Amino acid sequence: MTERRYRLRAATSDDADQIAEIWRRGWHDGHAGRVPKQLVAARTPESFRVRAADRVADTTVAVTAGDVAGFVMVVEDEVEQVYVGADHRGSGVAAVLLGEAERLVARNGYRAAWLAVVAGNARARHFYEREGWRDEGPFGYGAATEEEIVEVPCHRYVKDLAS
Repeated sequence: MTERRYRLRAATSDDADQIAEIWRRGWHDGHAGRVPKQLVAARTPESFRVRAADRVADTTVAVTAGDVAGFVMVVEDEVEQVYVGADHRGSGVAAVLLGEAERLVARNGYRAAWLAVVAGNARARHFYEREGWRDEGPFGYGAATEEEIVEVPCHRYVKDLAS
C-alpha cells in the first residue's frame, strides 16, 4: 500500500456525509451477525446521516487529499467510535486516530480511557490489544435506537493514560 499522509482536525458539518458513510459501512462490517437483529434493522443509512450530523462536535477526522479517511468520537472518558474507510484500512490511520482519542480523553482530565467492542469482532479486539488496550471482560452495552435501548454483548477495553 502506498504511504499516505493524514491530517487530523475537528470535524465540521461539511464532513457529516463522509463520516456517515464510513460509519455505516464500518459498523455493518463489524456488527452484522454479531448484534441483535433489531439493532441492525435500526442502523439505516438515514440513521447514520442523522447521528453523524448530530455528533460533529465530538468528532475528529483524519483527512487525506481532501477526503475523510476515518474518524473518532470521544465523550468524556469514552472513545465511542473509531472507524476508518475501507480504502484506508491497513494504512496506520486507525492507530493515529486512536492515539488522538487517547490524547483527548487525557485532556478531558481522565487518567484512563475506555471503549466497547462487540464480542465477536475479533479484528477490532486484536487491533485494540495491539495498541496497548486491555480487555476487562464482557458487559452489556446499551445502544440507543429511536424506539428502545438494545443491549449489545461487548467487551470493555481500557487503557491507562497516566504514563
